[in-house]
Amino acid sequence: MTHGMRTDTRIPRLSEPRSLRDTATHYALLPLRLFLGATFVYAGLDKLTDNAFMQSAGVGSIGDTMRAARGSAAFPALIDLALKSPVGFGYAIALGELAVGIATLLGLLGRLAALGGALISLSLWLTVSWATTPYYYGNDLAYLMAWLPLILAGAPYFSVDAAWRARRWPGGYR
Repeated sequence: MTHGMRTDTRIPRLSEPRSLRDTATHYALLPLRLFLGATFVYAGLDKLTDNAFMQSAGVGSIGDTMRAARGSAAFPALIDLALKSPVGFGYAIALGELAVGIATLLGLLGRLAALGGALISLSLWLTVSWATTPYYYGNDLAYLMAWLPLILAGAPYFSVDAAWRARRWPGGYR
């Protein structure tokens, strides 16, 4: 009896001919990297350009958002810490999202950028969206899970990391 499952584990080099299946497998994480990178760039820029958000109080401000989430957060102490300087924390989150997004899009220190994205998503899940019921309505947990494959794989193709690797090992890479 034959099975449709592949059992070979050899990965062809970039210069070797590939089947459509091999090519799709090879670049499978690229759409995820582009989506997360673009989303985090957008989120960071959205926060930085929203005058109401970068305020310690008022409708739509980071301060009011944190005070509203404090009672239902998994770790209210994290919010208390951020409330010592809500505007500073707002800038830190926005600049962190922007840095993670740009690094992810460029494939610059891909695993480190993905770790940063996962930590931002984890902190938002444990604070702002912790009380979302049912849990799958909150998007921060989904973003956290989406970062995990990029933490494991990095940015091996179409990236600054790949260019650096190619310069260090001129014979090529997989």
